[in-house]
Amino acid sequence: MQADSRLLTQGIRPRYTGILDAFTKITRAEGLLGLWKGVGPNAQRAFLVNMGELTCYDQAKHFIIRKQICDDNLYAHTLASVASGLSATTLSCPADVIKTRMMNQGLEAKALYRNSYDCLVKTVKHEGLTALWKGFLPTWARLGPWQFVFWVSYEKLRQASGISSF
Repeated sequence: MQADSRLLTQGIRPRYTGILDAFTKITRAEGLLGLWKGVGPNAQRAFLVNMGELTCYDQAKHFIIRKQICDDNLYAHTLASVASGLSATTLSCPADVIKTRMMNQGLEAKALYRNSYDCLVKTVKHEGLTALWKGFLPTWARLGPWQFVFWVSYEKLRQASGISSF
């Protein structure tokens, strides 16, 4: 359904009218396992986002405090959140590009890519390495506020519970 939004802009009727219609049509056409089609690229992306945000936040916060840019406060948490969002976006953007291209390629008979690796190779070959970061700013604009809300909330809960940040 997410990939069908491009059909609407072209004046083409989407494949599904709603979530129940999608479940029904997919299971009829592809069986129950068809509902898990694309789980690999989505898991890859989720791994990269989490790796970027979780590994970067504490490192950035400790760096900011150690270099005396500011104390362990909202400003430090905001700066570390920005770094975390940049890291998560930088790592996950190539997986997002590949996942989106795989989702948008259409029916298997017309498939441009055999798998994620084939999509990666063809994208870099035909468009260059930087094509893997297409949509970087919109992705960061979406991940950035989430990082801020998540990490600042996390720090407030940590403080309320009496757990030290060091």
